[in-house]
Amino acid sequence: MNQPLAGLAPAPVTARMENHGSHMLKVAMQTGNDLFARVGSMVAYEGFIQYEPNPPAVRQIARDWITGEGAPLMKCSGDGLLYLADYGANVVVINLGGEAISVNATNLLAFDANLQWGVERVKGLAKFAGQGLWNTKISGQGWVALTSRGEPIVVDCGGGEDETYVDPDALVAWSPNLKVKGKRSFKAQSLIGRGSGEAYQMAFSGQGIVVVQPSEDSTDRLRIRG
Repeated sequence: MNQPLAGLAPAPVTARMENHGSHMLKVAMQTGNDLFARVGSMVAYEGFIQYEPNPPAVRQIARDWITGEGAPLMKCSGDGLLYLADYGANVVVINLGGEAISVNATNLLAFDANLQWGVERVKGLAKFAGQGLWNTKISGQGWVALTSRGEPIVVDCGGGEDETYVDPDALVAWSPNLKVKGKRSFKAQSLIGRGSGEAYQMAFSGQGIVVVQPSEDSTDRLRIRG
């Protein structure tokens, strides 16, 4: 019976965070190296790991998470191996290496607790939807795991004058140093975006990347915020 399942066994640990398949995250936990993870994302663990939902560090920042779309987080600590997943979504693992990333909260699975993070308003979009779009900015030396509804693409904006346009419902994350502005389109409303109203796109320019998922989120991100 074990022979057909042998290929699915966990591989030896080689990094703090890594994929086990495309839909699961494996985290090597060590005392003093805590983790923030989406509540309910734990599917298995080995060793001794404790969980604290809505810890003080999260409550303090969550006061700014006024969009109703903020992901509830738990603090994970201890020693062992932790496995996380989000309803079969693809998992993308990123080692920030001192850089920063701006993440849609609904796509945030886990990140090292030592990283700097906070909720911030995306400039340039307020005129399109009340107070605009809010995202979670994470920076520092450490690991971040994102989810994507399907295998994502990573678009390199290249630093040129051309802009990259993205449906906000398909947006996962982007480099926070990119310039962002909104674009409203009536003619494209039946081809781009969801719903029967105006179609919105987000235009990115500068040096950096944009991560896009092939499945649009069920929430209209530019309409519910305010």
